[in-house]
Amino acid sequence: MSRWSPNARGRLEQAAYELFLAEGYEQTTVADIAKRAGLTERTFFRHYADKREVLFGGSTALQDELLRALGELPPALPTIEAVRIAVEAMSALMHGRRALARERQRIVAAHADLQERELIKRATLTAALAQALQRRGVQEAAASLAADMGIGVFYVGFVHWLDDPAGREIAEIVHEGFDQLKALASGA
Repeated sequence: MSRWSPNARGRLEQAAYELFLAEGYEQTTVADIAKRAGLTERTFFRHYADKREVLFGGSTALQDELLRALGELPPALPTIEAVRIAVEAMSALMHGRRALARERQRIVAAHADLQERELIKRATLTAALAQALQRRGVQEAAASLAADMGIGVFYVGFVHWLDDPAGREIAEIVHEGFDQLKALASGA
């Protein structure tokens, strides 16, 4: 096995998904994943803390993109508009990953401990957004509410995107979600 294999993280992710779906999440070991990817267990642990993180490793990239996009926006922009733009930017990271996202969702839906981990990651993302909004000068309660709504729109949009019959990108679906939220708030 090569020590410096190209795209080791991607190979580990692909191997894990294949094994989780074919053999079952609980039956698959880190050793199985590493072997299937043609890598060592040590390489696996350089990229992931445990086999669950293969399913949730992308949450850091989502959070980083969300906060980067928010940080680049003018401070005078209305809060919900800033949240919309940042969440849409974060959504763009999902481009080209619909099939993998569907597989991931099937695996997570089948295991209560993975569902719990998903909720923890969602709460972490929401808290990070709320804190970033507070740094922009938004009061704590309003920042929490805006973050909850924004991340909620993302997750609702994500579920619709997985099986969107028109094959639209998630950013478009999320944008529509914010429009629906705005219509609800205005009483339309």
